[in-house]
Amino acid sequence: MEPSPAKGKPQGRLLVSTTLDAKDELEERLERCVGIVTSLINGLSEREANDTLIAHVCKGSQQHEEVCLGLFSLLLTEPAQAQRCYRDLTLVNRDGMNVVLIKINQILMEKFLKLQDVCRTQLVWLVRELVKNGVIGADGVLMTLMKQIAGGDISSKNLWLAENVLEILVDQREWVLKSGMLIAMSVYTYLRLIVDHHGSPQLLVLRQKEVDFCIGLLREKFMDCFIIGRDLVRLLQNVARIPEMELLWKDLLHNPQTLSPQFTGLLQLLTARTSRKFLACRLTPDMETKLLFMTSRVRFGQQKRYQDWFQRQYLSTADSQSLRCDLIRYICGVVHPSNEVLSSDILPRWAIIGWLLTTCTSNVAASNAKLALFYDWLFFNPEKDSIMNIEPAILVMHHSMKPHPAITATLLDFMCRIIPHFYPPLEGHVRQGVFNSLNFIMEKRVLAHLAPLFDNPKLDRELRSMLRDRFPEFCSSPSPPVEVKMEESASMEMDNHVLEKEDGCYDNTEAAFSDDEEEMNNKGKKREFRFHPIKEAYIEEPADITPFVDQLDDTLKEKVLQLQKESDAEMQCEMMQDIVDLILEEDFDSEQMSTLASCLAELFKGHFRGDVLPEEITEESLEESVSKPVCLIFRNLCQMQEDNSGFSVLLDMLAELYQKQPKIGYHLLYYLKASKAAMGKMSLYESFAQATALGDLHTCLMMDMKACQEDDVRLLCYLTPSIYSEFPDETLRSGELLNMIVAVIDSTQLQELMCHVMMGDLVMFRKDSVLNILIQSLDWETFEQYSTWQLFLAHSIPLETIIPILQHLKYKEEMVKMVLSRPCHPEDQFTTSILRHWAAKHDDVLGEHIKALLIKNNNLPRKRQSLRSSSSKLAQLTLEQILEHMDNLRLNLSNTKHNFFTQTPILQALQHVQASCDEAHKMRFSDLFSLAEEFEDSSKPLKSRRKAPTMNVRARKGAAPPASNEEESASSSASEEEDSKPKAPKRKRKGSSAVGSDSD
Repeated sequence: MEPSPAKGKPQGRLLVSTTLDAKDELEERLERCVGIVTSLINGLSEREANDTLIAHVCKGSQQHEEVCLGLFSLLLTEPAQAQRCYRDLTLVNRDGMNVVLIKINQILMEKFLKLQDVCRTQLVWLVRELVKNGVIGADGVLMTLMKQIAGGDISSKNLWLAENVLEILVDQREWVLKSGMLIAMSVYTYLRLIVDHHGSPQLLVLRQKEVDFCIGLLREKFMDCFIIGRDLVRLLQNVARIPEMELLWKDLLHNPQTLSPQFTGLLQLLTARTSRKFLACRLTPDMETKLLFMTSRVRFGQQKRYQDWFQRQYLSTADSQSLRCDLIRYICGVVHPSNEVLSSDILPRWAIIGWLLTTCTSNVAASNAKLALFYDWLFFNPEKDSIMNIEPAILVMHHSMKPHPAITATLLDFMCRIIPHFYPPLEGHVRQGVFNSLNFIMEKRVLAHLAPLFDNPKLDRELRSMLRDRFPEFCSSPSPPVEVKMEESASMEMDNHVLEKEDGCYDNTEAAFSDDEEEMNNKGKKREFRFHPIKEAYIEEPADITPFVDQLDDTLKEKVLQLQKESDAEMQCEMMQDIVDLILEEDFDSEQMSTLASCLAELFKGHFRGDVLPEEITEESLEESVSKPVCLIFRNLCQMQEDNSGFSVLLDMLAELYQKQPKIGYHLLYYLKASKAAMGKMSLYESFAQATALGDLHTCLMMDMKACQEDDVRLLCYLTPSIYSEFPDETLRSGELLNMIVAVIDSTQLQELMCHVMMGDLVMFRKDSVLNILIQSLDWETFEQYSTWQLFLAHSIPLETIIPILQHLKYKEEMVKMVLSRPCHPEDQFTTSILRHWAAKHDDVLGEHIKALLIKNNNLPRKRQSLRSSSSKLAQLTLEQILEHMDNLRLNLSNTKHNFFTQTPILQALQHVQASCDEAHKMRFSDLFSLAEEFEDSSKPLKSRRKAPTMNVRARKGAAPPASNEEESASSSASEEEDSKPKAPKRKRKGSSAVGSDSD
């Protein structure tokens, strides 16, 4: 390892970094590209340099990318060469600047806060040039850059960015007007920022520019701004007292046609739901990452340090009061929970919002925050709006009643008073919207009854009276509220997960929320956010272990400080071993464990950045990758016996470290697989899981694999065979891990996993649980289902094992291979079409199967049929269902010359059923039974033959029998004759064997 520079000094020319930060991979790559470009053009004239670069990029895509990124990096780090580099870049690029645009977006989303000031200035200059030259895709880059302008922040850097982006938008107005989304996003962004810019003359000058810009676009392109939805009204309301804005506000209320002939009035805008794109654009990528981390990884009761950090970073100034509205709107409208999150102990949305409400220090901020929380209630339409947008408000009130009744009271009071005061001319609509919200909340059983909330003794008499006057419909039930039931984002149905976690919900203990909800037409599959867990060191705040290290005893403190100062990897490992030896001493004070873990987590945070798995996997590269100081703890554990006293001490140390750095879990799994010293020691992970606060192998394993999935998909695939083989009970009993894998792998990785399966290295399904897992997979994304079935087919599991899955396939939603258990649906032609196809290709085989199935079901007593259908794995078909499908097939074949219904087995079966069925069925299926009226069964004894003409059935060209919805064709020979009494044992055995042949 190269020696690190002095603490606080930058290591590279692009990003700010500290002593403890690992070298950034992106920066290293850009530096390599700069080196290539420099070596190509060094000492050449400008013309020669251009010719050389052009010749080099023509060699291939890799050379093209290297030159483009090299010029891009020089442009950022060398302002004096910026003009020339940009000119060369436009000259040599062959992809419309696509490589550069992708890299700019990556830097904006992941590295913007780390950029050196010079590079940040140059990046904005480059975006300006891209816009000026009309590069395709520049609008997307500009919107990403706008996202970095933080709300509630009037620091010089943030104001500089807001002003420069505004200048680009104003200077290139004609270009802006070509993109409706850019118009709407710009207006939404700057209407929100206007609120923050007041007070000093400098801020007032900027505010005036913002006001002029927004008014110009709103008046000229109002219908492009209309796509923002109801939150446009909320933002305009906040700035309506500014004179120029006041005129626009009055036109919006009283003269809507002056803004656009298509605009009918305020109600049209308020009933339009705001897209999540706009709600998300007012959080910086860093804010969004931290919120999403809390909603998916932080356990209820352990959120205080994350909330404290977030408050210190973003909510500590007076100007940041306005940011709370953005956060609440984002949580309500964007962060929607999946079932998996709801059923876990992850902190719920209502608790995060409750905490945000308690941090409001001014009445105006508190009032705006409450409006943001209830905003979707005011014009709620169950047909267009989501329950998830209104659910947090009712749950904040419900869960706050015990620990914080004042919060519940102030929210209920706000809900009552907003109805007449929001906008008096629309009072009736607002009242209906709130009523719709409450009604839908009860319908979806978020709360079963509202009376215990509205008529609670903890509320003062006046408020209870007002609630009874405003909402008499919801105050009558004396029943207490039942468990909170959250909506399942996949199907908009309710999940029965209980969230009874009230006490201390906004203190140190509880606050949580959800995942994300796809648009309504996405069939509810949640979108996965690709974010990285909270990084505990930030560019402006160098790693500091001072608060922790002073709590250690002198010997341990000295070792930790030496470890902090050392930059050589081998020396760090030696010092880490010394620290481990101190931990294992008998007189080690276990109370220092947590403090020491905090120090180590801070010192080693660089080890948890970037990819763990080497690019090229060899024995040497694997051993090198597990030679980090943090791996010393793993190695010592592997060398110990479990009955050794030091074993439990080191496990406790690892468990403490896991609390501070959750990535330690999958790093341990990687070490146990990759290190020679850990060969055969994978069971050590189980001991580790039991030592953690979770105390449960399954929960711990799933959380660690989820963290691995989010950080490094290659590593996930590398670990998969070992995880499945070492922990079969945890991985094979449910589809949780399988879903994590198929959600992120690509086709190459799928093929590799299939190869592992076929070579016997990997078993992902077993007979006793495969059916349940495949049923779960029916709700997954298309490629996830495809991957799941490919992996299943790589196993040698008999298809009979999974036949019952056919009952779970949904019309128009699944590609089905078999139709035997499908219910009869007037719009569902699938069964009929398949039967017709089979009848054309294999009419004799199909006829035998249908005969056997009809007679088998006809012979079963009705009571026994219902019992079997409820108890057996594969529900039995009813006689009525078979006849319905047969009748459909008859109708379908009526205009053809098909002879399917002239076959002896079919006619035998119809006669058999007709002879014993009730009158209702005879009348309902009379056309079907009429096909067999003239048929004389020669296989019957004479005495049992019908006294009908002894002629064969005429080929009725017009009559075609109904489609039989076969379930699994019961045996083709289960009933050879109508009235003869077959030998039961033989016939039944034959029948069961035919099931398989029919399903084929």
